[in-house]
Formats: sequence, C-alpha cells, structure tokens
Amino acid sequence: MSSAAASGASERPLWQPSPEQVAATNIARFMERVGERTGAELTDYPGLHRWSIENRDAFWSAVWDEFGVIGEKGGRVLVEDRMPGAKFFPDARLNFAENLLRRSDEGEAIVFHGEDKIETRLTFAELHALVSRLQQWLSSQGVTVGSRVAAMMPNMAETVAAMLATAALGATWSSCSPDFGVRGVLDRFGQIEPTVLIACDGYWYAGKRIEVADKLEEVVPALAGVKSTLIVPYLGIAEDVAGRLPNAVSLPKALAPFRAKPVSFERLPFNHPLYILYSSGTTGVPKCIVHGAGGTLLQHLKEHRLQSDVRPGDRVFYFTTCGWMMWNWLVSALASEATLLLFDGSPFHPDPSVLFDYAERERMTLFGTSAKYIDACKKEGLRPRDTHDLSTVRLMTSTGSPLAAESFDYVYEAVKPDIHLASISGGTDIVSCFVLGDPTSPVWRGEIQAPGLGLAVDVWSEAGRPVRQEKGELVCTRAFPSMPVMFWNDPNGKKYRAAYFERFPGVWHHGDFAEWTAHGGLVIHGRSDATLNPGGVRIGTAEIYAQVEQIPEVVEALAIGQDWDNDVRVVLFVRLRDGATLDDKLTRAIKTKIRTGASPRHVPARVVQVADIPRTKSGKITELAVRDIVHGREVKNVEALANPEALALYRDLPELRS
Repeated sequence: MSSAAASGASERPLWQPSPEQVAATNIARFMERVGERTGAELTDYPGLHRWSIENRDAFWSAVWDEFGVIGEKGGRVLVEDRMPGAKFFPDARLNFAENLLRRSDEGEAIVFHGEDKIETRLTFAELHALVSRLQQWLSSQGVTVGSRVAAMMPNMAETVAAMLATAALGATWSSCSPDFGVRGVLDRFGQIEPTVLIACDGYWYAGKRIEVADKLEEVVPALAGVKSTLIVPYLGIAEDVAGRLPNAVSLPKALAPFRAKPVSFERLPFNHPLYILYSSGTTGVPKCIVHGAGGTLLQHLKEHRLQSDVRPGDRVFYFTTCGWMMWNWLVSALASEATLLLFDGSPFHPDPSVLFDYAERERMTLFGTSAKYIDACKKEGLRPRDTHDLSTVRLMTSTGSPLAAESFDYVYEAVKPDIHLASISGGTDIVSCFVLGDPTSPVWRGEIQAPGLGLAVDVWSEAGRPVRQEKGELVCTRAFPSMPVMFWNDPNGKKYRAAYFERFPGVWHHGDFAEWTAHGGLVIHGRSDATLNPGGVRIGTAEIYAQVEQIPEVVEALAIGQDWDNDVRVVLFVRLRDGATLDDKLTRAIKTKIRTGASPRHVPARVVQVADIPRTKSGKITELAVRDIVHGREVKNVEALANPEALALYRDLPELRS
C-alpha cells in the first residue's frame, strides 16, 4: 500500500476542523480519559503522539481498554523491547473473529454491490448465522487451529463471513482476487498448503461476465494439500463449476446440513497467525508475510477509532480487492461496530459516478479509495458536490500511490469542501499504516498529516541519521504490535530480518523515500526499491518475467515503473531472438500473456524492444539502473555492471515520451 502525497505546500490549510469538531472526536475523548488515568497532560495530537511513543506499554494498554477488546489481557504489555523480537501482551488470549462479531442484532452489518448486477444485505444476526454454518462446514473438512484456508474471491459478503469462520476456529486466512492468473495464485497459495480453497464461480467486471472454471481446473489439482474446494455462487453457475473439480461443493450444498448456532471462538495467544499476505514478488515468488491476530486487531482499532474517527453505526467503504491489504483493513471496521459497504467490479461501470452514487445511496461516512481513482475522476470532469448528496461523508482516504497536490485541490473544489481528506501510507508488511490521518488537525495541500500513534516513525539519511525537510528513508525506530509474526517457510527468520532490519540494524527500514514537512506532516516520494506500483497496486517484476519469457520470441525482459501523469506506469523492455521484431502482433501477444498469466494489473503500458539488458557481474538484471536512466538520473555504482554500455540504450527513448 505504498501511498503518499506529492510535494506542494500552501500558506493556508485546505481544511481545518472547528473546535466543536475536534471536541467531538474519539481522539479528544481518548486524551481526556488517558489523562485522567495516567496524569499525562494531553491537549493535542503531537503531544499524544510523543506520549504514545515514550509510553508504548501504557498507550497500547489504553487502546485495548478504551475500545473494549474481548479476551484476557494478562498482566504484561511489552517485553523484550527490540526489533525484531519484541513481544506485546505475551499473556493475552483472544480471538479476532469474536472481536469483529461483537454485535448480533438486526442492524446492517454488510451491504454488497457487485457492479449493477448483484446487491446483498446482511444484518449482524444474519452474519452470525452465516459464520456459524461456515464454521461448522470448515470444521467438518478438517480445518482446525493452525490450518490454512485460501480464498480466490471477490470483495463480497461471503468472503468476509468465510474469513470470520476461519479465524473463529483459530485457522489462518489468505486471499487473492479472482482475476489473478494461474501462476499468480499458485505462487502464493502453493507455498502455504491450504486445507480448503474457497473460490467464486466467476465475477463481473465492466459489465462483462467472467467465468473462472478453466482457471480452477488448473489451480485445484496443483494445490496438493487441498482436501475440499468450496464454490460460492456469484454468476449462478456454482453447481456446474463444482462438478468440474475434484472434492468440490457449492456453498448452498455445503451449508445445507448445518443449522445456525452460537459461533464458537477459539481464544489463542496474541501473536497467533491470523492472516498470510504476500510481498510483490520482485525477486522471485512472493514472500508469505504472517500477521498475528492481536497486533492486527489493536492496530486497526487504533487506525479506525482514533486516526479515522470511526464510530458505532458508521458506514465504512474502501474500494479494494481481496488481494490488497486494504481489504483486511476494511473488514476490521466491524470491531468498531460499523457497517461494511463492499463493492466489487469496475468503479466506472456503468458510469463514472457509480461510487458516488453508492456513497449517497448508502449514506457512507468513510469513503476509502486510491489516488489513481481521484485523478481519474478529475480527468472525467466529475463534480460530485454538484450532483450528489455527500453530507454524511466525513472522511475520504487515499492510498496506493502518491496523491498529487492537484488532487487535494480537486477533492476540496469538486467533491466536498468540508471533508477530512487523509492521504495514508503503510503496507502489506504491517497490514496497516505508518503515516495517516488526524481528524483534529489541518489538512495541508500535498501532505500526509501525521505519523501513526504508537509508531516511532522517522526519516533517516543513508548514513542512518534523522533528517528534517529533506528526502530520506522512512523508518520506525521502536517496536510496534503489527510487525509480522514471521515469514512462512523462514524457520530461522533470515528472510524476515533481511527484509526490514538489514539496512539499519534494530530499526525497521520500510523502503519508502519520505520527507518531513514544515507542518509536521510527511510526503512520501515513492518506493526506494524496484517494486512497481501502477495505480497503487504493488507489482513484482518477477511475476511479469515469468509470463513474458514463455513467449518464444522473447529472450529476456526487464520491467520498471516510469513516473507518468501523477502515477507510475509499467514499462517492459524486451530483448528478442535474432530476426524477431516487436510489431503490433507480438506486442498484443506479450500483453495477453501477462494479463492471463499474472493479472490485468501487471500489463505494461509500453513495451519497448532493446538490443541488450544491463546486468551485474553476478548475472542479475538491474532494474534500478535502468529506471534511473529513464528518469534522467545518474546511475550509482556503474562499476558493478558487467555491461555498463547497455545503459545508453535506455536514455531519452522516444517511445517513453508519450
């Protein structure tokens, strides 16, 4: 979820909460109650943030208490305070699903819109019933504490219920969206050996009906540990799809023998594995990042209740798929007794106003989206403030890629002048945010408002020294609860330590280029590694190479992200076999192969033929050097290249000027 605001400042804030608005926030009440209990004098966000860093045990204990975490807290909050290795709430026992299913009344728990094709509504009581029946079925298939359940699903109500049923049993959930290609699915789920696979019978996108049975016929037999496959109806052909797969059953048939009863919650240690998320796969198959139940719950409660000011009865929306960590973030809003507003499909079908229609119709309070979507609305000339009643929307959040200063202007001019706009940034690595919103402080043009409470965020130079108002590396200098529990299949923790703690020992290095602003906010200028990030979706180059290099004409390939139009676009360079030429037919073949084998998001905006690809002396291709040349930057460490003359092939290419 690497996201940020592009640079740009103004003399006056774009939005300033009134004293009455500030006094009504959850943060104001939290500061008051913490002050009463601890004697701390907390009057504003910067003071609260400082206190939360200096007193992390008291802060995280207060989050547990104030937001009513269900479970046994235990007497200790933080022991072995180091990174990696810190232990939060080592004596606690809880169940993630029990905390999300705290309501069981007739209020709306979930509203789902699948484009203009499907609408589903579940009350909290109906959600409980569905979770109960799914839990019983999963248990009958051998799912128990420590099992993995994998899902290739749209962002629909059944997906949320299946995750909750999995978590209630103490099993571990992992998901991706149904537009992933076969290789993309197997590279992820093949590593974690799920007991059960849950999949839809198809999905809708831009009005098109897309079936997935052929894909599942390749995926299911390749997942050797899968005992059962559950097919969820969306297109209405679940029975037919299940009939084509071994040990598969449709959701209606699976649930038929089971009656709803109280959900059984297995309370487990604080760090018990809840989710497995995946890195982008830049240097090979994606890393499997394991997140614990307790850290995920506390971090999301803090970000929802304090940073986003979510209140019981709010209606929370995020435009996301189940392959992005914002889905995990969204569903946690149930723990704040909010209603989830789910959407699956194209945000511009049947017309560009569909999400604003949804916001008005469902009385949305939190509108979560991406910088790319905001920019697209601006280019479409949409003016929702003139066409829609958005009076209930208090907060709009943006993540996934840099939110340009001009997009801040657009939101306040064309969407809603009195709205809290929060650019937020964090990632799959922490299933949450390092920097995000503060409902008690001004919004400045082009800036992320603040570091997250309880997170010792800083910007360091390459030499490991804090810097102010200059670009550096985003770091977190003290331990926090939502650090990964581990990487899957990393028994000695070597990959885990290398991912975050190799650059600055004992300090979390996140891989973002960041900068403090004069207002105490942050600007994130993008990733400091080779991960591609078009439209806010992290993409690994290895996933592209795995597809394109299967094409006979392609000898090898190299992909970079090119800064373009306030976003990043994927550019693919290909070295072809002797006599081959990159014509329109071959370009289409390359794009089709990537789209079907990886996902539509992996498809490059430009494909360019080159005579050679630069590589290190050890034989590794070097994306970073090519990216620097394309952007007109000096390449560091040219002596490390075996063929540095190849860099000249990428300088000032006419194909990349439009």
